[in-house]
Amino acid sequence: MSELVTGEAVALELRPAKLPSRGLAVLLDLAAAVTVYILVTLGLVAATASLDEAARTAVSIATFVLVLVGGPILVETLTHGRSLGKLACGLRVVRDDGGPIRFRHALVRGLLGVIEILMTFGVVACVASLVSARGRRLGDVFAGTLVVRERVPAGGQGGFVPPPPPWLAGRFSGLDLSAVPDGLWLAVRQYLTRMRQLDPQVGWSMAERLASDVAGRTGAPVPPGVPPAMYLAAVLQERQAREAQRMFGGGGAPVAPAPSGAGGPVLAPPAGPAAVPPAAPPVVPPVAPLVPPAGSEAAGNAGPSGGASAERPATGFVPPA
Repeated sequence: MSELVTGEAVALELRPAKLPSRGLAVLLDLAAAVTVYILVTLGLVAATASLDEAARTAVSIATFVLVLVGGPILVETLTHGRSLGKLACGLRVVRDDGGPIRFRHALVRGLLGVIEILMTFGVVACVASLVSARGRRLGDVFAGTLVVRERVPAGGQGGFVPPPPPWLAGRFSGLDLSAVPDGLWLAVRQYLTRMRQLDPQVGWSMAERLASDVAGRTGAPVPPGVPPAMYLAAVLQERQAREAQRMFGGGGAPVAPAPSGAGGPVLAPPAGPAAVPPAAPPVVPPVAPLVPPAGSEAAGNAGPSGGASAERPATGFVPPA
């Protein structure tokens, strides 16, 4: 799968941030953190004036760790990779597969950032970013993250992931997607965004290969009659629904509606038995009960209310004479 994750594909969907914009974002974040640290320190100096020297030193160290180390970690976790400096520069920290980061990603980035940025004045981070092909520092490499640009010119529908057809919605809700690596998810997403630009035969072979890899990781084969591109779109939507449910909570896994107007074309169902809806059961008209003719014995057994008598219930048939 490594040949599908190329630099060209990454540039189409995930545009890595350059060193100048990342450096400016880090400077803005440091300025905000230092300002908060100075204000908190001034308040603590007045509040701990009665303590001894050792207690004041412990409070100063704790303040430094909480504000300059824990503060950026907390901000990146709550904003999903958008700190104050990155928001001003139009940047965002994402996972290698393009998804939002979580606490463990922000924790690794923050702890290594102390060494890369604070202790070495950013020299190690700059060298690592210049050496990396995608401008990642050591914190990004160990955390499995990437700083990308969000403010990019609108380039048509190059980054649009087509949704699966409605008849596949919720069909793969029982799949175990935990064994699928992030690199394979990135390859699936990049293929879906570019499949309309590929040759039909090449795109079909790539879809079959990706669907086979995803099915091998999940342990469930591709359902018969489902084209590989539709299978990939449905499985990717299921993963995004689970990520949204894990991040924001809520009931069952939501299903993203098909876009109308601005979105790209929706994948059409294939022509075959898989696309034919089940036939409705035939409607049987109600049958009216048979009424015995007037003057017969069954009619004579009927009571004044039209029902059969208790001695001999009416059967609807006239006995022979």
